[in-house]
Amino acid sequence: MSVAAQYIPAAYSLTAFGVWGASDFLGGVGARRANAFLFTAIVHLSSLVAVGTLALMTGALFPGNASLAWSLLAGSLGGLALALFYRALARGNMGLVAPVAAVLGAAIPTIVTAFAEGVPGYRHLFGFILAGIGVWLISRTEAGVGRPEGLGMAVLAGIGFAGFYLCIHQAGGASALWIATCSRTGSLLVTGFIVLFGRHLRAVPAPVLGIAVVAGILDITGTAVFIRASQIGRLDDAVVISSLYPAVTVLLARIFLHEHFSRSRTIGMVAALAAVPMIAG
Repeated sequence: MSVAAQYIPAAYSLTAFGVWGASDFLGGVGARRANAFLFTAIVHLSSLVAVGTLALMTGALFPGNASLAWSLLAGSLGGLALALFYRALARGNMGLVAPVAAVLGAAIPTIVTAFAEGVPGYRHLFGFILAGIGVWLISRTEAGVGRPEGLGMAVLAGIGFAGFYLCIHQAGGASALWIATCSRTGSLLVTGFIVLFGRHLRAVPAPVLGIAVVAGILDITGTAVFIRASQIGRLDDAVVISSLYPAVTVLLARIFLHEHFSRSRTIGMVAALAAVPMIAG
């Protein structure tokens, strides 16, 4: 494998890291102005239309039955996790909630992959450890502050994200666009069911609707490139690099929402980003 080809999976994962971080920031903002489940359903609908149209335009082959089933299961877990995550972002501090979900979302698939595909090299392991320390520093509570709002939902969301990563990996090497489309169909079915039967359906202000559409397009972009990264590289590499997205979410929350940004979180962000080339190499 050439040097350029070696870094292609990392490039895909870094793209997911950037767009997922921006999408989660928008999701947290939007969920503060509308019901979290309704907002998430709109996000899923807009992203399904976008990726489904692109899949049809490219003429890619539709996945087989096994890949379809895994994609739908992944989407169902990921859809529910994203709704809980947006609700946690809306209720709590984004700089805390996002890293907590990311740590769990990355740790579980990394451990599973280590058993399934073999323990990675020492440089990779050191990168994983450095990334974990970085995300932990980002997510530390400040002295004198009690249990933060939204932490429990962030934990559940992280477990759901881990389930999404593992199931999407089982979908195999089919078209990333179609896998993303099928998984997003499962997400929309789950969140749509909750919205309809939970009586969350109501009018959404136009600005919030616009935020949901943009968040959906960014989110599905991250999903598609993550799928491709996991197909051509190791799942643990793709998960850990992509899960550094809290650095983007925290930074945007600091700039636009003026959230507290302590020295430890700054160090944590630097450590997390420094881990990227170690994991990718």
